Amino acid sequence: MISNSSDQLSTISIDRIIEMAWEDRTTFESIQFQFGLKEQEVIDLMRREMKLKSFQMWRKRVQGRKTKHEKLRTFEKGRFKCTRQRSISNNSISKR
Repeated sequence: MISNSSDQLSTISIDRIIEMAWEDRTTFESIQFQFGLKEQEVIDLMRREMKLKSFQMWRKRVQGRKTKHEKLRTFEKGRFKCTRQRSISNNSISKR
């Protein structure tokens, strides 16, 4: 059962939690830090707020995904950047 803290969430917060839960690189620990919901509480919220097929698709996608748990990640944080990718300096487009 979801704790009292999730019963007091606004519609905007619930929408943001759902969005974060769908994102591959947003961990459950990040959701807990920002909203105070543990992984099981996020799963319960997703089950309650989503259509059955959407929830099943999300669970299948998230189950066993290493990027959703900080301890299982092979990278620390941020995005992967290829070493051959050009860097952007001062937000100006490089000369062609």
